[in-house]
Amino acid sequence: MVEKLQTSMQSDKSIYDGWISDSDLIGTHYRYGKIMNLSDYMAGEGKDYTNPGLDLKDFIGTSFTTAPDGKLYQLPDQQFANLYWFRADWFARKDLQDKFKAKYGYDLGVPLNWSAYEDIAQFFTDDVKEIDGKKVYGHMDYGKKDPSLGWRFTDAWLSMAGTADKGIPNGFPVDEWGIRVAEDRCAPVGAAVARGGAANSPAAVYALTKYVDWMKKYAPKEATGMTFGEAGPVPAQGQIAQQIFWYTAFTADMTKPGLPVVNANGAPKWRMAPGPNGPYWKDGMQNGYQDVGSWTFFKDQDPNRTAAAWLYAQFVTSKTASLKKTIVGLTPIRESDIQSQAMTDLAPKLGGLIEFYRSPARVAWTPTGANVPDYPKLAQLWWKNVAQAVTGEKTPQAAMDNLADEMDQVLARLERAGMAAARPNSMPKAMRRSG
Repeated sequence: MVEKLQTSMQSDKSIYDGWISDSDLIGTHYRYGKIMNLSDYMAGEGKDYTNPGLDLKDFIGTSFTTAPDGKLYQLPDQQFANLYWFRADWFARKDLQDKFKAKYGYDLGVPLNWSAYEDIAQFFTDDVKEIDGKKVYGHMDYGKKDPSLGWRFTDAWLSMAGTADKGIPNGFPVDEWGIRVAEDRCAPVGAAVARGGAANSPAAVYALTKYVDWMKKYAPKEATGMTFGEAGPVPAQGQIAQQIFWYTAFTADMTKPGLPVVNANGAPKWRMAPGPNGPYWKDGMQNGYQDVGSWTFFKDQDPNRTAAAWLYAQFVTSKTASLKKTIVGLTPIRESDIQSQAMTDLAPKLGGLIEFYRSPARVAWTPTGANVPDYPKLAQLWWKNVAQAVTGEKTPQAAMDNLADEMDQVLARLERAGMAAARPNSMPKAMRRSG
């Protein structure tokens, strides 16, 4: 899909009338000038096709689809966060609680930091070992050299460790990709520490190190050879005690009757909770990732086809349709849906999803922001470099050094090529990073 989007951007001819594009590309859409600015469209050419009852203020993700110019470029269609997942029934067992406290000196519960997460991972994998005659593991992940390995990191893993600067929705001046922007909050200036970035900072290297160590020590041995799609269903099979990096998009599949992780009455045996923070994390930093798949339209296309697509986008996100869509898919986009009686009734069977989205803390889980000037070009660098750390071809430090260098090379090429807005601005090396 991203390749098709790139092709359409390069040819100035959209192959679709409307797209669902992650808001992770907001920096890309803004800078290339190919995507229609919805704020101006709704007030001008598209005014007659805009639903007076659209109620943009009811959407919970528009801050993520608004560019540095203050204009709305995308309309949210579905959202899900990346949270901590755990087997609440196992954590509540008295025998396991006593055994854990005897070894570690504190109560078994939702970990607040990565050190506690590691203790729990070790406990279930090495000490508990089996529950009801089946091998259990204290951690789950995936590590195959595949594009999905990039999401594992760009979806805010580094900020969970504490790589980014403080700031919501994204760190400023350095974001969770380790990319620094200038004081204008627009022009990217570097990813490497030598250029004021943080992609190869101690926190970033720590994040990669722990990812590799935990997967190899505490996850099923098959995990290193799995992709995102292959690893996703594993916790539902009933042998995983916890997962630090779990998408709430899996909620619907994890609540199906008959699964080993669902009680006979339909209530889940598991819960979700805010993820633990790494040792470099400070209050005010991004807590984790939130995906916002959003309606996106190319400008300068057939106005009638664009208007028809815009009408359809408004229908599927309208208050008439969105509650039903939320009940089925569990990827809420409207505050009115989240606060509805229907969601209150469903909450006991959703493992904490509704409680999370009703919490004001949800704003600290955010998508990739505007610091990233070309998501497709930069994202492909991540999985190739991370994979070398997984296989042992490179140390975590060497892998992140190479990643940072390659990102800076891409930023320099983008600067030379030029962009419609806020193109990267190269700087001398050895600029000190603030914060």
